[in-house]
This record gives sequence, structure tokens and C-alpha cells, in this order.
Amino acid sequence: MDGKIRVTVWNEFIHERENERVAEVYPEGIHNAIAGYLKNLERLDVRTATLNQPDHGLGDQTLNTTDVLIWWGHIAHDKVDDRIVDKIYKRVILDGMGLIVLHSAHFSKIFKRLMGTTCNLKWREIGEKERLWIVNRGHPITDGLGEYVEIEHAEMYGEPFDIPPPDELIFISWFKGGEVFRSGCCFYRGAGKIFYFRPGHETYPIYHDRSILKIIGNAVYWASPVRGVKARFGRTEPLEDL
Repeated sequence: MDGKIRVTVWNEFIHERENERVAEVYPEGIHNAIAGYLKNLERLDVRTATLNQPDHGLGDQTLNTTDVLIWWGHIAHDKVDDRIVDKIYKRVILDGMGLIVLHSAHFSKIFKRLMGTTCNLKWREIGEKERLWIVNRGHPITDGLGEYVEIEHAEMYGEPFDIPPPDELIFISWFKGGEVFRSGCCFYRGAGKIFYFRPGHETYPIYHDRSILKIIGNAVYWASPVRGVKARFGRTEPLEDL
């Protein structure tokens, strides 16, 4: 290893090609808006993948050389091949690949499988203000931030959010309409680390916001695998003479 963290940013890349309003906000796609920022950070080797590519851009060679996978999906969760989901699941659980799940990807097959719940929630889309409060000031994902991040126009996600209790809660959102939401949640599953991060919507320029991009960048470093001893399973010989 050369010390690089290999990052793959995955996006359906449907809205941007089919909706003029979305294309105006993300002309190169949400994946490239995120990847463009990450490519300027130290030690990151960044590439992108999209739904319509062979194996959704996540063939064995790509997936097996990905340390952190960032996932954005919305209208095509059911189009993701279960075979690919199985491979992602094993990479997280057994190999320690990090997974960052963004916004509406709470309904993705891989997140629901890792959580074991419906991952359902309340929502409203009228472009109201969101205030993203840090509730775990010592966590590395919050490095370089103030007390909160304010987003002028956002889609509201509200509690209840049907997920297991997070192992670490990093952010709570308040919306102008009155709701709150657990917007930054860390989970440990097997050898892997997962970060769910709520902000981000295809019609709002949230992935151009430097604070939001900084959080995603911080999360990449946090979620990257620990280069520990690979687990061995099955029958084994005793270490001592018996």
C-alpha cells in the first residue's frame, strides 16, 4: 500500500440526465461534484461509478480496490442488482470497507440490509431552512467545523427515523417547520464503519457547500479501513501442545 485511501463515489446519475432543473445544479452529476472536492484532499485516490455502467461500475476489480464507498441514490434503489449488494455487504462486514450513505440513500438496499430495519422517515420538500447541530464535538468527522452548519434551503427529513440506535450520533438537524432529525449517524458492522449523512438533495446546491463537503471528506478518513489482522474462520489447530 502507498498510503492512499481509495474512494469510489457512486451515484444513480438519473436525475441529472433527465431533469433540466437538476442538470443546472449538478451539470456533471452529483458524483462528480463530490469527487471534485475529494480529489483535492491529501492521500485520497478518487474515482466515480454510476448505475448504468456494467455491474453498476462496481465490478470485482473496482470493489475490491475500494477502501471507502460513497453512495447516493433516490429513484432507482430497486434497479441495483442484489448480486452487487451482496458483494458490497461482504466488503463492509468482512474486509472493513467504509460506507458513506448520503441523503435519500437511506432507502438503498445496502443500507437497509446493514441496518436490518425499514429505514423509513417523515419528509417534506418545500425548501425550508435546516440547521445542522454538532452533538459530538470530539468526533473526527466534525474537525474544522463551528457549532452548526446552516443550509438555507433543504428537504426536510423528520423523526421517527426507523434505524437502530447509532453507535455514535454526530449531528442533529432542526428544520424551520419544527422537526428534528438524526442527520449524522455512525455505525460499526463487522470490520466496517458506516456513516449516514442526511443533507443533500438533487435540486438544491448542497453538495457545493464547502462545510457539507468538508464533513464528507472527514467521514472518508474516519471510515477508511484499519489495516489489522484479517479474520480467519473455521477449524483451526491449537496454538499449544495438547
